Amino acid sequence: MVGIDKMKKKILDRYSRTSGNKVIIDIAAGKVEDLYNDFDKHAPYVKKELDQDLVDYIIDSVSEIGKEDFVIQFRFTAAADFNLTTRVKTSIYNYFLYLKQLKFRELARMTRSSFILFSIGVVILFLSVLLNQKTAGNETVMADVFAEGLNIAAWVSLWNAIANFLIDWAPHRRQIKMYERIANATILFYEASNK
Repeated sequence: MVGIDKMKKKILDRYSRTSGNKVIIDIAAGKVEDLYNDFDKHAPYVKKELDQDLVDYIIDSVSEIGKEDFVIQFRFTAAADFNLTTRVKTSIYNYFLYLKQLKFRELARMTRSSFILFSIGVVILFLSVLLNQKTAGNETVMADVFAEGLNIAAWVSLWNAIANFLIDWAPHRRQIKMYERIANATILFYEASNK
């Protein structure tokens, strides 16, 4: 455990902190336009997509710092006026809420799929038990093979449903929470010359 704490401290030491001890995720860019996808150069800021490298960097940084409180700080070489900085804040908020909604839909699909698999497994298991009771005493090889096949199919379906839910649910929930944290993060702006 000491090794993990040491490693975590080394990671956190790479980041600056605010006077309130929040981790600063520092992003340097030439101008506001550099934060957006090249394909959207002529679209209004409200409709532009954030640059994927920027999105990946923010996600990786927030994953790396764990549960630490953080702020996102943009440093531009060209001055950005109030309207542009407000649009950046809105873009970050909207984009990460959009990612949260996508992940939530994915989680809902996975939950539905797990429920369907579980229901199918229960029905097949019920049929298997019923078939075993009806053929008890006068079993043929074919009836035994069919009953065992049903039994195996039921347990495979049940196992997949439970495994999908237990294994995939927690990472989806973590990502949903992380996207929400990023969307609601404090965002600061500086000109690169102002240190």
